[in-house]
Amino acid sequence: MSVRWPRLLTPTHLSQLIRSQKNPLKAMDIFNEAKTRYPSYRHNGPVYATMIRMLGSSGRLTEMKEIVNQMKRDSCECQDSLFAGIIRTYADAGLFDEAFSLFNSLPEFNCVKYTESFNTLLEIMVKESKLEACYHFFVENCHGWEIKSRTRPLKLLMAALCQIHRSDLALHVFQEMGHQWCYRDRDTYRILMKGLCEDGRYTEATHLLYSMFWRISQKGCGSDVSIYRMLLESLCDNGQAGEAVEVLEKVLLKGLRAPKRYMKQLDLSEFRYRGDVKALINEALIRGGVRSSDGYKAMAIDLYSEGNIAEGDKVLSEMHKKGFKPSLPMYEAKIAALFNAGKVDEAMHVASKEMIENDCVPTVRLHNIVIRGLCSTRESTRAIRYLEKMSRQIGCVPNKETYSYLVDGLCCDSKYVEASQMLEKMLINAHWPGEETYNKIIKGLCLMGETYRAVMLLEEMISQAKIPQLSVWYSLVSSVCCESHRSDDLSVKLDHL
Repeated sequence: MSVRWPRLLTPTHLSQLIRSQKNPLKAMDIFNEAKTRYPSYRHNGPVYATMIRMLGSSGRLTEMKEIVNQMKRDSCECQDSLFAGIIRTYADAGLFDEAFSLFNSLPEFNCVKYTESFNTLLEIMVKESKLEACYHFFVENCHGWEIKSRTRPLKLLMAALCQIHRSDLALHVFQEMGHQWCYRDRDTYRILMKGLCEDGRYTEATHLLYSMFWRISQKGCGSDVSIYRMLLESLCDNGQAGEAVEVLEKVLLKGLRAPKRYMKQLDLSEFRYRGDVKALINEALIRGGVRSSDGYKAMAIDLYSEGNIAEGDKVLSEMHKKGFKPSLPMYEAKIAALFNAGKVDEAMHVASKEMIENDCVPTVRLHNIVIRGLCSTRESTRAIRYLEKMSRQIGCVPNKETYSYLVDGLCCDSKYVEASQMLEKMLINAHWPGEETYNKIIKGLCLMGETYRAVMLLEEMISQAKIPQLSVWYSLVSSVCCESHRSDDLSVKLDHL
């Protein structure tokens, strides 16, 4: 397709031209040709970002690196978020040396701050369990003026230490945060509390919880309940129900500011002699301590994520009694939990009726959770019908994630013709799938004898500068040979490819 160049080229116009190309190499040709056609034109940061992200998302890392080097030579002003994305792309491809090399060369670029790039590399190292490297990288780079805030890096370091069961060292980092003028927020407490409980350091965990009462829980914030539950349930699991009850009493009084009338009604002594102490503790927190929508939300999401659907439903029921309405994240957690438990019909009832009755409008994210759940339970046909319903909702447009779930689900159900049709819709909406998706569908179509459709899909794949696997060619040749009455036409098409 020929490109219609304007009389006067602006960076915004060039970005639009690049994004309209489905072939990243064609987009790169347009990017390079712009300077030749318009001698006075200069690329800016957003244009470089558009080109780099397009090449990175299509796996063209050699070409991406070439554009990055060109950006450095141009001394073009660029955002830290762009480098963080490039680092993540290198890491996803297993090119950790390239990621480190780029970070070390950031002073050579026209980028003043690179806090996000620093944090991204730390996150990657924690995820890949490169914990010793994470520590050395942090020590060597955290003191530069380019790193705007040390709060997030310190939290990542704490998470790394907890991951290797050194919560004692994470506790030292937590204490050091105060000396570094770093605010210890609720997430910081959550990370450390989880690490201490997993390591069985209940004394330190209890002291940490009590410190919350006068640091971040002074107003009785309900969302703190998820951190409280972490310690209470861990004590119960460790056979320390009595200690859990003692902590619960302080949580209700000082942490969640439970009403005095409730404390008078609550008989904590009976908890020690009941087998279902954890259930009683959850009930006490729900009815006596949680008095805000944030508190109900935190507790319900925790329970649903743990697969405890019955207890999560109790939270929703109590929430209704207190005059609060469930929020969208609560329904997302409930639907995901129901799908994980294999309760497909119940999940669909929540998505199609229960939410609507409570004036909660589904979003694309929620629709994607439903479609993913249907496809994971081998209900891909039902997922297609749900997509049609989703498309009728005003302002709710299926995205790349939506189509990817459907294509993968149809392939898992060996419905390759339907998968290829869904892929066509994906392309019409300018969402470009990866090479693995094409390879999977083409081989599946060949197995079903849909050779012509497979060849057409191969042609589309090559037009996007994607390289088929060798096994794809074997499948096509084998399929063509089996269909002797159509082999001449197909052979001609394959020769062109």
